[in-house]
Amino acid sequence: MKKEPKSFGTHDGSFHADEVTATALLLLTGQIDRDKIFRTRDPKKLDICEFVADVGGIYDPKQKRFDHHQSDYTGTMSSAGMVLKYLKEQKILTTVEAKMFQDTLVSGVDAHDNGIETAQPGTQTYSSVISNFMPINHSATKAELDEAFNKALDLSLGHLSRMKERLAYILSTKEAVKKAMRKGKDVLLFDKPMPWMDAFFELDGEDHPAQFVIMPSGEHWKLRGIPPNMSNKMRVRKPLPKAWAGLLGEDLKKASGIEGAIFCHKGQFISVWETKEDAQKALELILKRRKK
Repeated sequence: MKKEPKSFGTHDGSFHADEVTATALLLLTGQIDRDKIFRTRDPKKLDICEFVADVGGIYDPKQKRFDHHQSDYTGTMSSAGMVLKYLKEQKILTTVEAKMFQDTLVSGVDAHDNGIETAQPGTQTYSSVISNFMPINHSATKAELDEAFNKALDLSLGHLSRMKERLAYILSTKEAVKKAMRKGKDVLLFDKPMPWMDAFFELDGEDHPAQFVIMPSGEHWKLRGIPPNMSNKMRVRKPLPKAWAGLLGEDLKKASGIEGAIFCHKGQFISVWETKEDAQKALELILKRRKK
C-alpha cells in the first residue's frame, strides 16, 4: 500500500512519554509533518502512514515501524528508544547527538515505560510531567485527548530542541577550551562565559593539571574550582579557602584582603569578584598559601 510521505501514526486514547517523545524526535529531525500525525488504532489508517510508533505490533526499522508491546519483542526499549536508535543508524542524528539524547532523556523514558524504573518520592521525572498532560477527567472525549497529546508534544518538542541547541553550543566552544588547556596552567582563563566542563573532560581533562576556572559572570568575574571528573561535579580538586566560605561583601574583603571581593560559596567551590584582576589576585593568594 502506498504510504503518505512524512506521515505518522500512533495510538489514540491515553498517551505516555514514550510515544510523545518518539513523535517529537521525528518532528525535530524533519522526518514527519505536524499536520500528518494521526492518533488511531485502525490498521487501515496506520498502513498508509510512513512512520508508526507504539502501536501495530511490529518492530521493524526498515518498515519504519516502532512498537514494543508484542510478545516477540523482548528488549528494553520503548518506542522512544526505538525511534532514537533508527535516527542514529540512519545518520539523521549524529552519534554525539544521539548519545546526548540517550544518556540524558530517552534511557529514562524507556525504563519508566517498561516499569524498570519509577520516580523517587518528592521528584518529578520528564515522563511524569508528560503524563500530567492527560485530562483529569477519565471520561475525556477523543478531541480532548488529542488536544492534550498535542500540548504534551509541544512541551517535548521544545525541550528536545533546546537540548539539541545547547549541545551544539557546547560543541562550538570546544576549540576555546582546547586552547585554554594547551597552556597547561593551574587555571583555565576565559574572556567570555561559556560551557566549558563537558569539553574539558572530553579532552582528557581528568588528567589535566588545572585546578580552577576564571571567567566572566554577568557584570563580574568568577573563580571556580574544577571537579575531579564528570561523575563528581559537586566536588572540586582544590577547595577555596575555608576562611572565605560563606562570606559576602565586606566580610570577604577583610578575609581575603581583596577590595573587589563579592561572594564565596559556603561549599568552597565558587567565588565572585568585581574584576578579572580581582579573581586573579584571589587565585594567586590560594596558590601561594598552598606552596607554603
